[in-house]
Amino acid sequence: MDTIPIHYRFRLADGSQREFQVTLDADTVDIVDEPPADPPPWAALTFHQCPHCPLSPDTDPQCPLALRLVDIVEGLGHVVSHDTVHVEVVTPERRVSQETSAQRASSSLMGLVMASSGCPRLAPFRPMARFHLPLASQAETTYRATSMYMLAQYFVIREGRPPDLDMEGLAAIYNDVSVVNTCIADRLREAATSDSHLNAVVLLDTYAQTLPMLIEDSLDNLRPLFAPYVDR
Repeated sequence: MDTIPIHYRFRLADGSQREFQVTLDADTVDIVDEPPADPPPWAALTFHQCPHCPLSPDTDPQCPLALRLVDIVEGLGHVVSHDTVHVEVVTPERRVSQETSAQRASSSLMGLVMASSGCPRLAPFRPMARFHLPLASQAETTYRATSMYMLAQYFVIREGRPPDLDMEGLAAIYNDVSVVNTCIADRLREAATSDSHLNAVVLLDTYAQTLPMLIEDSLDNLRPLFAPYVDR
């Protein structure tokens, strides 16, 4: 099995370090690292389970997303959201190093884990996890998400089905994501000893709630870049 290793290293304000390895299956983009052997109660599927979750506790006693967040919460749960941290991210293609807030660094790592955790509602974001861009800005996220969705429509056409060129489906996906974020935040209120992870989810949810509204304006702003394609 071919894998994609992604390594996050946090250097905290007190000089200590926390490291997190996320290993993805190159084909499925599932995380292949071993999950925690003794997950906490807040990782149970029925604990603040998402109302639109298709999973059943009979087959999935643990929420796959919460299960993959356990190590992050335990490793960074004491960090305050606005603390400055130095984060270094190493992927097979590049090394990214930056000083930023703890919540933004955590948000980047959590976004990767959420997309590849096995949560059915977040599966549409696996292509973005496969080509992970650490610490992406809102503009970069908008560009990547819309580009990903339009590439998906290319494959839809090849399957003989009509494409969604208005990207209404992308807005629906982000609405689903916002529900997941709300329920994960409820779990983290029980789990974390500080606000860094909760605010990291809030930051992710800000993208989820505003991106559908920003699509039209953001894409209009990007149109000049595509003049060689559109105006020829």
